[in-house]
Amino acid sequence: MKKTKVKIEQPKDKDLRNEYNFRGGVRGKHHKAMKAGYTVTVHKADGTTVVKNIAPKEGTVVLEPEVRAYFPDSESVNKALRCLIPLLSKKRVTKAKKA
Repeated sequence: MKKTKVKIEQPKDKDLRNEYNFRGGVRGKHHKAMKAGYTVTVHKADGTTVVKNIAPKEGTVVLEPEVRAYFPDSESVNKALRCLIPLLSKKRVTKAKKA
């Protein structure tokens, strides 16, 4: 029986190697976990272990990729939001619910 060669598609990005295959990958798979924070354990050569808990800073806002295309930095986001503030009614500001 004759073996058939599998043709690998050339990637659109010239920097990406042919053997990289991201078919079946899921975009944003770890997004929720990263947003909640995570722990990194480093095992050093001398036998010690360092554990670091990493959490997003207070007030961190994550933009979706399609929004990020329009707002490349914090300054542009803040400028756009400042334009929207006068359009919001004063009544929309919500107070904390009483327990």
